[in-house]
Amino acid sequence: MSSVRQVLAAGLDALNRPRRSAWRRNRHGSELAWAIAFVVPYAAVFFAFVVYPVAYALWMARDPALYRDLIASPLYAQTVINTALFVGLGVNVKMFLALMLSGFFMRRRWWVKATLPVFMLPWALPAIPAFVSFHWMLIGEEGLVDGLLSALFGIQGPLWFNDRGLALGSNIVAYIWKWMPFWTLTFYAARTAIPHEIYEAAAVDGATGSRRFTHVVLPLLGNLYLVCTLLSTLWTIGDFTTVSLVSEGAPAYSTDVLATLGFHYAFDAARPSLGVAAVMSALPVLIPIVIILMCALQTREVQL
Repeated sequence: MSSVRQVLAAGLDALNRPRRSAWRRNRHGSELAWAIAFVVPYAAVFFAFVVYPVAYALWMARDPALYRDLIASPLYAQTVINTALFVGLGVNVKMFLALMLSGFFMRRRWWVKATLPVFMLPWALPAIPAFVSFHWMLIGEEGLVDGLLSALFGIQGPLWFNDRGLALGSNIVAYIWKWMPFWTLTFYAARTAIPHEIYEAAAVDGATGSRRFTHVVLPLLGNLYLVCTLLSTLWTIGDFTTVSLVSEGAPAYSTDVLATLGFHYAFDAARPSLGVAAVMSALPVLIPIVIILMCALQTREVQL
């Protein structure tokens, strides 16, 4: 009898196995179908708005004669210098001040905490009205800055956008003013993640004040600081809004950066290929910087 039952059980199990395997295949098939259904729209958007524009831009800027025309133009050489100053000063001054201010906002006094939301307002404002307002504050005698200088001190303010140095400085100051609160908040959040016991141990060892900042805060935030500098550099090289709305390239396109120069070539001069080539000319400098920063990031031993 037991042998008969064993045979029947084996037969039933053999009958159920195809059904189970078929059910598993159907389940995996449905999961794959759902996965494809979710991935395809994102892949299509990525291809349409990232892969295709970049590939098309590289195709437009493939002619070496375009770069010969750029190098021969004195305006392009001046624009490269402007871009280096705008990115170098803007990013480094902004990140350094953000790191310092994040320590200021770590104070426990109530008025310090109350000023943090006010400090975040420039970043919370939309970029276009913020930079347009900055432009009109420096427009000359009708602007707010020159008006205050005349009313309070009886002196005549400069024509900010008639001098290349003042106009370029205005672009850098406006850029720092707009984006520094974001990075300050980032470093402030990183500082709050440092365990308080580390500060107490450093105080026992005599590391207080500037020594605590040098030997405790900097090593712990160094990794984050490098990543933020990398991201900010990538974003700033392609920044178009600041220069376009603050100085508008004045005087006579002498404060243009690569992004705005490419726009002028593409639309004002009706040479879109030359405009794309002007923007793409930053790649030979940008790619090594990214590689160097990423290699430096991987060699960091102290991480928060």
